[in-house]
Amino acid sequence: MEHEDPRTRILDAAEELFYGQGIQAVGMDAVRTASGMTMRRLYQHFPSKNDLVEAYLLRRDGRWRNSLAAHVSGVGGPPRDQLLAVFDWLGLWFAEPGFRGCAFVNSFGELGATTPVVAAVARHHKEEFSGFLAGLTEAAGAPPATAAHLTLLAEGAITTAAVHGDPTAAADAKEAARLLLDTALAS
Repeated sequence: MEHEDPRTRILDAAEELFYGQGIQAVGMDAVRTASGMTMRRLYQHFPSKNDLVEAYLLRRDGRWRNSLAAHVSGVGGPPRDQLLAVFDWLGLWFAEPGFRGCAFVNSFGELGATTPVVAAVARHHKEEFSGFLAGLTEAAGAPPATAAHLTLLAEGAITTAAVHGDPTAAADAKEAARLLLDTALAS
C-alpha cells in the first residue's frame, strides 16, 4: 500500500470503512487515518465527503460489474448457461469475508433521500446490472420480460444473503432462475 498513489490509498481506505461500517458512521478523519494521508492531502483529492463517496461508489460499480462480466464470459457455453452463471458468481461474492450486501442499496438507504449523487450512482448501478441480465436473456432467446424477473431474483438473493448471512441464497435463486428460464424458453 505504501507505493500506491495517494488517490488509490484514500479510495481503498474509504471503501473498507464505508462498506464495513456505513457511510454516515465514518468521518473524514477515519479515512485520513486509515489511508495514512494528511487531511490536506485527502481534501486535495476529494474536496468533500460527498466527492469521496461518489468516487468510492463509481469505482466499486466498475469493479463489481467487470468481475461479474469476466466470470460469466469465462463460463462459455450457451447463453442460458452464462445467464445461470450470474447466480454462481453471486454465491462466490456472498461467501466473501466481510460481505455486507449491496453497497449501492446500503448507500441509497443511508443517503439516497438527501444526496442526489448517491441516488444517481445507485440507480445507474442497478440499471447497468439489469441491462446486463437483459442482454444475456435476449441472447438465450427468452422473452424480454424474463430479464426483469431474473433481476428481481438476483436482487432478492443479494438482500437475503446480506440479511441472513447465508450465501446459499444464490443457489436458491439459481434454481428459481432455471425453472423460470425453462418455462420462458418452452413457450
